[in-house]
Amino acid sequence: MPIYMDRHDFSGVTAKDVAAAHQEDLKIQEKYGCRGLTYWFDEERQMAFCLVEGPDKESVRKMHDEAHGLVPFEIIEVESHIVKAFLGRIEDPQSSETATDSALFAFDDPAFRTIMATALSDAALLPSKIGQDEAQRLFCLQNEIIRNALLKYDGKEVRHTGHGFLASFMSASKAVLCAVEIQETLRKHNSNTATEKLEVEIGLSAGTPVNGSSDLFGQAIQLANRLCKVPGAGHVVASATVRDLFRQEEEGSFNQGHLVRTLNLPEERFLNQLYDITETAWNETGFTIPDFAKAFGLSKSQFYRKTVSLLGYSPNDFVKEYRLTKAVEIIESQESSISEVAYHSGFTSPSYFSKCFQKRFNILPSIYATAVAASGQV
Repeated sequence: MPIYMDRHDFSGVTAKDVAAAHQEDLKIQEKYGCRGLTYWFDEERQMAFCLVEGPDKESVRKMHDEAHGLVPFEIIEVESHIVKAFLGRIEDPQSSETATDSALFAFDDPAFRTIMATALSDAALLPSKIGQDEAQRLFCLQNEIIRNALLKYDGKEVRHTGHGFLASFMSASKAVLCAVEIQETLRKHNSNTATEKLEVEIGLSAGTPVNGSSDLFGQAIQLANRLCKVPGAGHVVASATVRDLFRQEEEGSFNQGHLVRTLNLPEERFLNQLYDITETAWNETGFTIPDFAKAFGLSKSQFYRKTVSLLGYSPNDFVKEYRLTKAVEIIESQESSISEVAYHSGFTSPSYFSKCFQKRFNILPSIYATAVAASGQV
């Protein structure tokens, strides 16, 4: 049976109020074929998130409505193992003092989390450049460094993305300190080796599990991944929310030296809009920078200045970088010729595409495609 997580927005509600509502759900859950697994309550933000097994969203909504009238604001379908990875549990926490009377067991357990995304720069091309064995050695080293840091700072590994990680933290300050330690460890490694360097980008965002996306922590994950792509090899890029939470937890200034860059809210909005538009138009050869600027409601010069200020390079270079990254993914699928990859990626000609690809990755796309085919990579 599917599992759903819903979100309730309150005003002036206490942990005891939510615990009582949860007990009312349990009394009538069988009527709607549901089973209330657990909930999280954030008294500061006045939000509750219920985890319910049930036949469909409407049954979950009706159960809540009859039990106490607190109809959820939003409901999404989730996977229990993903919920546990992010939030640490999929059932009610137990208290030995209240085990005989669970109705009295009111807990304030916020579902708000800081999300860390990491990405190893140009990871897909490493085997073609330095050989499978050496690339695998570097991948294993990266994994060891990141997992050791997550363990030290109470981070939960949610997913290993192949060449990067997605992790969850209850504490924003621990997430920042973990990210900084990862980068410092990598810098020591890179300074002591003459071989290929390990350049890992880290993005930190924060949010709630249900917030306008069909995926658990969808908005926070999306922002963390996008922050990874803000230029600055060997840096950590954090959202404004993470910075503010760090200051609250540490009761001091957000100062982690030159390793951490923080975006303000207008910069985050610009970055998100930039990617939203690019993700829909990146493969259109006729899509121009004036079209881009118009979508933002800015002049071409204004758009240019804002993009350079945030990313360090021009809108043209941003779109080119995005297209080249997509081209790598298309080549890895082994379903298209180099000419087809060029046009599918939004380039005007295969020769120009090959020139840009070689300049960016120091390898011709045809040679990379041959290496992918030889390794059986999919």
